[in-house]
Amino acid sequence: MFFIKAKEYCCRVFRNAAILTALCFLLLSAAAVHAEIDGDAGPFRKGSIRMTLLIGSGTAYSHNYTIFGLGGAYYAADGLEVGLDGEAWSGADPRIYRVSPGVRYIFYSAQTIKPYVGAFYRHSFVEGFSDRNAVGVRAGGIILTGERSYVGAGVASSVYLNCSETAYQSCGETYAEILLGFTF
Repeated sequence: MFFIKAKEYCCRVFRNAAILTALCFLLLSAAAVHAEIDGDAGPFRKGSIRMTLLIGSGTAYSHNYTIFGLGGAYYAADGLEVGLDGEAWSGADPRIYRVSPGVRYIFYSAQTIKPYVGAFYRHSFVEGFSDRNAVGVRAGGIILTGERSYVGAGVASSVYLNCSETAYQSCGETYAEILLGFTF
């Protein structure tokens, strides 16, 4: 019985990770094919840098947390952002720290709302518990508010790797994202 359950669990985790990986590949491939040849990429032009400050709230382990974050990204090509973000979850135990490298492509030539797609990896350090790893995708839209600023909204979905739903309430999450960005 144990081996049957272990096989089912391994198949489910592999299938979810494979689906997310395939989706990321397709989304980023579509972004590369769509890459704009001319036009001004505005705040998303090659060589620009994005800095992020985050203050928010979240729930984990049946506790409410205050989340503080810091991040940055570099535009390796027009519209293509490569970044690293970090978070500290405080106000409850266990304390949680997250590090998340990722890529995002902004379709900057769209007129009013500039769609974006992306993929990320997340490593969570949880005091007193095993670390957790996740992979995910995100998509949404951005509206420019100035020459180097924007607001946006989207959705992100991630799947925890090596996760057991008997130990955790869920092995994945989907959540809304609100963006306020500045580039330099």
